[in-house]
Amino acid sequence: MQKPVIAVTMGDPCGIGPEIIAKALADAMVRTVCLPVVIGDRAAMERALAVINGRQRVVVVTGTDWTGLDDCDTIPVLQTGMLSGSDMVYGLPTRATGEAVYRYITAAASLCLSGRASAMATAPISKEVLNSAGYRYPGHTELLAELTGSRDFVMMLAGDRLRVTLVTIHEALSAVPALLSVEKVLSTIRTTHRDVARYFRPGPRIAVLALNPHCGEGGLFGDEESAIIEPAIERARSEGIDAHGPLSADTLFHFAARGDYDAVVCMYHDQGLIPLKLLHFDDGVNITLGLPIIRTSVDHGTAYGIAGRGVASAGSMTAAIRIAAQMAQSGMERNQLGETDE
Repeated sequence: MQKPVIAVTMGDPCGIGPEIIAKALADAMVRTVCLPVVIGDRAAMERALAVINGRQRVVVVTGTDWTGLDDCDTIPVLQTGMLSGSDMVYGLPTRATGEAVYRYITAAASLCLSGRASAMATAPISKEVLNSAGYRYPGHTELLAELTGSRDFVMMLAGDRLRVTLVTIHEALSAVPALLSVEKVLSTIRTTHRDVARYFRPGPRIAVLALNPHCGEGGLFGDEESAIIEPAIERARSEGIDAHGPLSADTLFHFAARGDYDAVVCMYHDQGLIPLKLLHFDDGVNITLGLPIIRTSVDHGTAYGIAGRGVASAGSMTAAIRIAAQMAQSGMERNQLGETDE
């Protein structure tokens, strides 16, 4: 079977994105499982190779011809526009940088939607810089949802020991209770079940967390469990989903990390990301579920303070590309077998 093509967006060129991509693409295992194509800027990738003392060479390609690129000594780059040197100063992004970041993401999404790429893996961006260029999105997830016409999208963070999905994403903690509803929790459970079954494990066991300490302690600490979360779980189970809960967050992760559950549905950002990053700080991967394309990403930021020093870990970037390839391969195999999600 042909190796999947992974569109790797360069992220903010003033951050660590280009150098962690250069490190990741020097990994023989990455090149074994996929054909990576960087969507970005040739000069930024050449500078990154110099920073890490890389021996590969950058080759500019077009969006229609991937032939001859399966060479571990090269880094294929699809150039989407050239930045000036003043827009690529480490730690000092500009409006033009934000424009470039937007172009990288939209180009990669277009390649995936057209079938010219099997999946996309994204290096880190700054939400502030993206917004400074006039693109009002909280992050990659919301932008990709709009580009692909998706409504029921879900953020998953994953590693070998733990997968978590989020009912609410980048929201103030004080706003979370009012944002929860039976339909929103149920939709997150459904999407988590469907895509974990599609890409990782058939018949997944899904744990659903409570919002309040001790599952609300019979209403003493809140009634979201009985009013919202329990009804959503009951409806999911009636649809054949192996959902369990509400479960108390202070104990559940011990059992999830040892393999009792295949994914954990969390009510808010830090409820899921604190345990995930405790276990997978260097190799955690951000996966957007519910899209018509496969998208993975690093689970960290641009790290402007260390950009250009060559010291940034490429663990999460490497894992993001490898998981994108794994998911794409799984999708191809399902297509060959004629399987559907019905």
